[in-house]
Amino acid sequence: MQGSTGEVTSKVKDTTANPAPLGLLGFGITTVLLNIHNAGYYELGSVILAMGIFYGGIAQVIAGIMEWKKGNTFGMTAFTSYGLFWLSLVGLVMLPVMFHDPTTNASIFTYTNTAFGWYLFMWGVFTFVMFIGTLKLNRALQFVFLSLAILFWLLAAARFSNNADLAKVAGFEGIICGLSAIYTGLAQVLNEVYGRTIAPILPVKPKQPQPVPESPHQVYMPPQTQYPPPPSSPPQH
Repeated sequence: MQGSTGEVTSKVKDTTANPAPLGLLGFGITTVLLNIHNAGYYELGSVILAMGIFYGGIAQVIAGIMEWKKGNTFGMTAFTSYGLFWLSLVGLVMLPVMFHDPTTNASIFTYTNTAFGWYLFMWGVFTFVMFIGTLKLNRALQFVFLSLAILFWLLAAARFSNNADLAKVAGFEGIICGLSAIYTGLAQVLNEVYGRTIAPILPVKPKQPQPVPESPHQVYMPPQTQYPPPPSSPPQH
């Protein structure tokens, strides 16, 4: 396309896939598996750690990079951050096991419940601010982010108070949070495949702009009168 000034412009159509389902499913399934452990049904093991590295971690980072390519700042920030959260969580679990002082055989990298509590609390703050962003998106994401913020704060409170019962309560709440993320991700897949709403995610409708009321002190401007042009003088011979 050539503009009036001679400059050539072109339009590029984005034909890449929607990365949000990948990120939501990576987050949701890993969250459910971890919080079944938090609820007390099985021990923390390689199942959760492997999911945290690959599906919850790397897959979400990939989804975040794809959202960056699409110009989606919210999606890029969310998926990249939570992907790295899962990788950092695996690191917190594995570093004390992997590295020991050769003389005392004591772990070099350790953390206290208080430190872990602040780690979870700050992730809750970040998640709550992201929840505010979902108020412009859809109801399904609003539930995911709000329940996730509550989950982080429940887990932080359990760490601060060393309360195992509170950690179990957080585990059940986390299962609900993870299932909501799974629903939101799969809903987007099914809705796109079928070309219609199979599973609603309830997008937020944009508000219509309100008309600006007339000011009572508005100065009245009379319409300009259009006068006909003066007749032209006859040509002189």
